[in-house]
Amino acid sequence: MKRVESYCASDDTERSLMLKRYRQYLLLEKSLSANTAEAYMYDLSKLLSYFDDCNADIRKVSLDDLHEFAAAMGDLGVAPRSQARIISGVRSFFRFLCLEGYREDDPGELLESPKTGRHLPDVLSVQEIDAIIGCIDLSSREGHRNKAIIETLYSCGLRVSELCSLKMADLYLDEGFIRVTGKGSKQRLVPVSGSAIKEINNYLYDRCHIDIQPGAEPYLFLSFRRGRPLSRVMVFGIVKTLAAQAGITKNVSPHTFRHSFATHLLEGGANLRAIQTMLGHEKITTTEIYTHIDRSRLRHEIMMHHPRNI
Repeated sequence: MKRVESYCASDDTERSLMLKRYRQYLLLEKSLSANTAEAYMYDLSKLLSYFDDCNADIRKVSLDDLHEFAAAMGDLGVAPRSQARIISGVRSFFRFLCLEGYREDDPGELLESPKTGRHLPDVLSVQEIDAIIGCIDLSSREGHRNKAIIETLYSCGLRVSELCSLKMADLYLDEGFIRVTGKGSKQRLVPVSGSAIKEINNYLYDRCHIDIQPGAEPYLFLSFRRGRPLSRVMVFGIVKTLAAQAGITKNVSPHTFRHSFATHLLEGGANLRAIQTMLGHEKITTTEIYTHIDRSRLRHEIMMHHPRNI
């Protein structure tokens, strides 16, 4: 894990302490995961570096200064979505400064994010998902595990971090559910398909033969070679390899199965609120992006066959 001091450009002990307190604020009060908090700190380092170069004290910058910082990001070619993420972190940081008494005013409150539009994520067809599953070598020691991973990602619409954090105690396979720990450590019960249950059970038989390292026993998905929980990077690698073997040219990641899960449910007539619950979205507006995917596909399908379409 990166040391907080590495985000400080100088030996400013007070600022180092302030950043440590901010990181604790993200972890404890905002209930962010360690990875998300680290991403906030990394984005914040861009702000600190900018004002260090300007010889400006972060505790004294104005809204105009922040506007100049935002403009500088655009000049450097930072994509609008990345700008929006960084500015969101900047606003969070200045709220913290006010809460902790480092500042009396909050210039970040009026700082607006750039317009990003909606990004429609890649979605796999059912045939493409079948192709990925079909190319898994079940004679290899990792075969049933990898098939269980793909089936679980697609059956439950999990984030990769949620998949990696699944524990044996989270399995309620006889009842057809798993317990998922999502963002902010919020838990939800998610139904599991029969095919996913079958593959998890197949993998559990193979799991008994893994030399499990101390502390890894509770976790469901383990590395056969290391006996430790699979990391997000390892799951990304598994998915990328399988997609390539299946001849799929789309940019496929674990999150692609989450998008495909939601899109296929919506196309099949599932209620948007039910999909929201399954995905663990706090706001329905986050889930509504899938209605835009469905509409765009509907328009494409209609216009392909409409006699007046040029």
